[in-house]
Formats: sequence, C-alpha cells, structure tokens
Amino acid sequence: MTATTTPAVPGAPATRRGLRPRGLVWTVLRLHRSALLVWGGYVLAMAGWLLWLRIVTLPRIDQEVASCGDSDPCIDVAAAMTYSSDLSMIGTLVSYLCYGVAAWAGAALTGRELERGTAKLAWTQSVTPTRWLTAKLAVPAVALVLGTSVLVLLYRATWASDRGMVGDEWFNPDPMVNRGPLLVAYALCALAVGALAGLALRRALPALAVAVGFMSWFHVYLDRHTSELWPTETLTDVAASMVRDEADQIALGSVTESGARVSDLSCFDGAGPDAVRACMANHEFTGLYAEVHPPSHFWPLHLMATGVVLAVTVLATTAAFWLLRRRTR
Repeated sequence: MTATTTPAVPGAPATRRGLRPRGLVWTVLRLHRSALLVWGGYVLAMAGWLLWLRIVTLPRIDQEVASCGDSDPCIDVAAAMTYSSDLSMIGTLVSYLCYGVAAWAGAALTGRELERGTAKLAWTQSVTPTRWLTAKLAVPAVALVLGTSVLVLLYRATWASDRGMVGDEWFNPDPMVNRGPLLVAYALCALAVGALAGLALRRALPALAVAVGFMSWFHVYLDRHTSELWPTETLTDVAASMVRDEADQIALGSVTESGARVSDLSCFDGAGPDAVRACMANHEFTGLYAEVHPPSHFWPLHLMATGVVLAVTVLATTAAFWLLRRRTR
C-alpha cells in the first residue's frame, strides 16, 4: 500500500507592518486626522511667517540702515513698524493657541464621542476606558509638544534677533509665554482641561464653552500675577530714579525717615532741586525706592509659571481618569 503525500500549501506572505501605527493610536489618528492637519497647517503657517520676518524682512531693513548716512536717516519706517507689529501679532496668536486646543479637546476629543455613544461602543470591543482615554490624550499631546517646541525655538530666535526693532519687552505677556516651555505647558493644560470638561458634561458644545472659558480666565489671571512668583529687587535713590526700559518696574515710591515705603511721588513732579528738597523735608522723605524685575529674572519667573500650569495639567488629567473610572464601574 502506497501512502499518498499531500503537498504542502505554500503559506501566505507575511504582512509587513513597518512603522505604521496600529490599534488605538491608529484609530485616534484616523478619527481626528482633520484636526491634526489643521494643527500641522497652523504650525507651518506661524513658522513660515517667523522665518520670513527673520530671514527676509529684518536683513532688508538692516541693509537699508547700513546704506544710510549718520545725518541722513533713510530707514523705511513703515517696514520697521510692520516688522514689529507682525511679530507682536504672531506672539499673540501663538500665546493664545491654547484656546483652540481646549475647544477641540472639549468638543471633539471626548464630548462628542460621549454624546454620540461611540466611546461606549469602543469600550465593548476589548478596549478598556482607561486605555481609551490614555490613547485619546497621548496622541494629540505628542503633536502639541512637537509643534509648540518648534514655535518656541523660532519665536525666541526672531524676538532676540534685533531688540531695537521689537516693541514687546521680555516681561510682556506674549514674550513671557512664548520664549520657553510655558507655551508647551499651556497647550497640554488646555488638552487636559478640555478632556475633563468633555467627560464631565458629556456634551460637545457645553464642554467647549467650559474649557475655553476656564483657559481664558486662567491664562489672563496668570499673566497678571506672574510677576508675583519671584521676589523683586529693590533699588533706592539715584538707581530708583533711573530704572532702565528693559527692567519690569513693579512699584515706585518714597522712603520716609522711619524707613517706611509709601507710593507718594508728589515731591518729584519735575520741580526745581530746591523745591524738591523742601517738599521732602516737609513730608519727612529721605529718598526714592523702586521694586523691579531685571532681565535676569525671566527664567525664574517663566519656570515658576510653567510649574503652576503643569500642576493644573496634572490635576485635570488625574480628575479626568478618576471621573472616567467612577462612571464606568
């Protein structure tokens, strides 16, 4: 009896996956590809604008200044003002991009999926709620960190290229945010706050309104109080009367004979030296004082503000995961 041998069927070729994202990451990328394209376009537009100012506009103005005589200023004032105003506009657009991130995160990232029930559908297909939210936050977080880091580097280079052409000082809100990791922290905070609002309200439009409202208030509040996050330097007498423009003057006033500081400057209203001395004697003033932040305080103030924003980010993220676990038990 002869045994028959069945020829082996050649196996199907293995599929090459390469570096293509899979699973939840791929799902998030496909679901929010429009938002990612808009974000990529926004970053490219802002980066291109900054590069144009730095590479084209500024050298053209510098070349014009170099060709002028000392007694014949021929700089194009309109071009110089355009450079300053354009950089200021870019600074504002970049600084407040967290509003758009918060709106998208609240409305589309979590609020819309909970409102339509697509999130619950995903949870029934071997995807735990915690893993679902992790992927929802991680994928846009990577895109936000990469994009904002590029904008920070380009803004820093453009802002510092010619300080005489720029109207915003280092202590103004936009340069304070855009010249370091504070911009990245704001973007991540807006993402976390938006996700929390969407999970809490489970409606797209209310979550959008709450997320944008909170980030607007938080951003403006921190702008106003950033100068309080680091101790000021005290200047007295002549130094107090000649505070440089690059220093952030927080307070200015008079010192009494007892050493007390009052905000009364009535004796220094431009009158003659004799009148000033007589007024100081009548009020028992001994001199001036000024509380300032010199340029060297930029990084302490910036990093302290970054810490505050990251703390809010951690709180919002923790609250979002806690709320999700509580509602899906």
